[in-house]
Amino acid sequence: MQLATTTICGTSPGPHLLVTGGVHGDEYEGPAAIRRLADELSPDRLRGRVTLVPVVNEPALALRDRCGPDGLDLARTCPGKSTGTVTEQIAAALSDLIRAAEYYIDLHSGGVRMRVSPLAGYMLHADEAVLDAQRRMAWAYNLPIVWGTDAALEGRSLSVARDAGVPAIYAEYQGAGQCDPAGVTAYFEGCLNVLAELGMIDRARPASRVEHVVEDCRAGSGHMQVCYPAPLAGVFEPAVKLGQRVQAGDALGTVADSFGQQRQTIYSEQSGLVIVLRCLARVDIGESLAVILELDEKG
Repeated sequence: MQLATTTICGTSPGPHLLVTGGVHGDEYEGPAAIRRLADELSPDRLRGRVTLVPVVNEPALALRDRCGPDGLDLARTCPGKSTGTVTEQIAAALSDLIRAAEYYIDLHSGGVRMRVSPLAGYMLHADEAVLDAQRRMAWAYNLPIVWGTDAALEGRSLSVARDAGVPAIYAEYQGAGQCDPAGVTAYFEGCLNVLAELGMIDRARPASRVEHVVEDCRAGSGHMQVCYPAPLAGVFEPAVKLGQRVQAGDALGTVADSFGQQRQTIYSEQSGLVIVLRCLARVDIGESLAVILELDEKG
């Protein structure tokens, strides 16, 4: 399987940057920003090469869902198998593109179920040179949160980059099944900022929008889908807002069944910032309701 790509080759030598969107079929800001980037970049102002993949997971996009028709989450399936199911084949093709790049940006959002505070993240790579490059890229992307997390998480596009020694970041911006114009612009500008940071284009550095920088090496940090799982199936009524600061013990919301015969309040176990919040009210047991970013002294 081959993914649909656009490649812009500069007239001057430079590195090779891969930018992907649509790893999940219900995330729309990334694809829109990449299409805009394809219109913006021209060989005469580019040093090196940029490969753009607006939609990695076209079968999932057709279903308007996070996963494809085989039910697999592409972001848990990498590096995939070229002879496997459709998602496994897409994962294998994506992995080949990542290994062929020198730098990588993967654009996400919260999908139809979640909303995510704008952030740029990376794995805490054991190679200091790779880690330094990722920090530079994440800062340059210029979203309010910079988040370094557990390098041991598997199945992801960034785990393929980790194993290949390719500096890689991902970004998150809102979600809720929308295509937020502010998110599209922030992603577009962020990619240009990274291109400038890597010396691939000439562009003035904008004023920094970074507000919080957290590096959390604890096992499982960055795995958003396992945080604050719903204790029962029903409807989630949030008691907090995205971006709100909370203290340990604060109520995050309540899950209740249709008639309110079962009802359970979810309390925060951490103090920090609500960076992910469930927006699709109907939940099943075990589905994530929120993510709290614990702020360190720098945050």
